[in-house]
Amino acid sequence: MKCPFCHFEETKVTDSRYAGETNAIRRRRECLSCSNRFTTFETVDLTLQVLKRDGTYEDFQQEKLFKGLDAACKHSRVSHDQVRELVSRILADLLTRQIRSISSQELGEIVMQHLKELDVVAYIRFACVYKRFKHIEEVMKAIEGVTLHHSSEQEPK
Repeated sequence: MKCPFCHFEETKVTDSRYAGETNAIRRRRECLSCSNRFTTFETVDLTLQVLKRDGTYEDFQQEKLFKGLDAACKHSRVSHDQVRELVSRILADLLTRQIRSISSQELGEIVMQHLKELDVVAYIRFACVYKRFKHIEEVMKAIEGVTLHHSSEQEPK
């Protein structure tokens, strides 16, 4: 890391912290030459293309994922911190796949699987938007599917 003041190439990290909503690591650094201090933010550069329903590609946007999940979890028992953690888990899933592109359908399924495990109401809210339900029967079928899934998990074995 080059010092922004004297351009010396060696610095030492004096402090590292999670930077909250940006999902980055905040690092305080000190130049080993001029002793000036500065802050850097490190994020994962996920170069992933999302194949949309209309056939076009779009860069994966972590903030877009966060906003969609946050909207689905609004007025539920899921906190903003839990949404951030969920986004991090989904990103980790995507990174481990080592892929360059993913369909919006596959991405939506990954998101819904994570949401189903976290909060059923948030899952249904997200599914209603993602799957573009047009009839109440579709919503009821999704609710019944989640209810059956959860009741079978809770039965003693």
